[in-house]
Amino acid sequence: MASSSPPAAPAPSPPPAFISPSFPPPPQAPFLRRHAGKFLASALIGIGLVAMLQKSGLKILPTGVSFATIRWWTLPIYVVTLTGMNFFRATRWRFLLRKVVDVPLRRLVIVSWIGFAAILLMPFRLGEFVRPYMLRSGGKAPGRDGQMQTISLTMATGSVVAERVADLAYLSIVLAIALIFVPTVQPLPMSIVGLDVPLERVRQAGFGMLGLSAIAVTVIAVYYFAREWARRATLAVFGLVSRPLGEKLASMAEKFADGLHFLGHIGDAIPFLLETTAYWFLNVLGMWILAWGCNVVHADGTAITLAESCSLMGLLGVTILVPGPPGLLGVFQLGIYAGMTMYYPESIVIQAGAAYVFLLYATQFIWTLVAGGGCLLLERNSVQTLKKGL
Repeated sequence: MASSSPPAAPAPSPPPAFISPSFPPPPQAPFLRRHAGKFLASALIGIGLVAMLQKSGLKILPTGVSFATIRWWTLPIYVVTLTGMNFFRATRWRFLLRKVVDVPLRRLVIVSWIGFAAILLMPFRLGEFVRPYMLRSGGKAPGRDGQMQTISLTMATGSVVAERVADLAYLSIVLAIALIFVPTVQPLPMSIVGLDVPLERVRQAGFGMLGLSAIAVTVIAVYYFAREWARRATLAVFGLVSRPLGEKLASMAEKFADGLHFLGHIGDAIPFLLETTAYWFLNVLGMWILAWGCNVVHADGTAITLAESCSLMGLLGVTILVPGPPGLLGVFQLGIYAGMTMYYPESIVIQAGAAYVFLLYATQFIWTLVAGGGCLLLERNSVQTLKKGL
């Protein structure tokens, strides 16, 4: 009888693989806590500027100023110009993006108007990052070849930097021409009405902005057209202090220079410059109409001129370059008062001028918040992502 073999022992099971424990990423601090220092510093700047204006009698909310003589029908006209201005300010961005992606016009306006509100409300121009971040978080968009392309944060940020450099150049040229050729009151006051701020320093700052814009345009243009040479030069200069610093500065300049790609496409460059012109023209046109409606006049009773409005717009641009408080509170008023001091008697500046500054600021502030808030309702899904990114 054949003997049966014993059943085979089961093969030993392999030892369980070691699984490394995974830990969730540490929770990120809330947005306000991360930027509390910036908000506090900007608030202190704003309080100081407002206190300075209040002490001088140039109040944020003017008292003792008659609004009875204002042509109120000019206010809705100003709102129309303000809307058109912000439309072109938003849509011209597409020409800086079009080499890579073709973003729908509706989305550009929504993202931009939210970004403009963020620039107004957030300290130290932190809101400048909102537009590129929201555009990037929106995912892909069709490129020029029809294929879907990813919108990188670097590309979007570089386009915003190029836009800012173009605005700085445009505004500084307009201001310099106005400061040279537009007649001022004689003798020119030593300081801004009611403030211990030398008026000549303000005029010098206007010309300084022209020099700053020339340097910015030159640096970025050199990086765009002669990138390798510019990189070597940057490393040679800043590498003497710190090689990592030189590498970082060169990398930043290269990324920013990428935003100038539109210069190589006449089909993008000309429309961008035309819409930028429309943006700034509607800006100065609206300021001129509202100033006329507020009876801002010269000593002989003649009305404000469009050229003088160019100067007011330019000096406003100089003052808001100062990284300041949310809402531009204080720096906005300072810029307009500085400009009016050069062209109108003190009695006009502290009466009709004060009403003009108040209406100009209040209208822009309310319009920007309403437009940004309305667009934010259409982009509710991006809010949490935006807060995490900033």
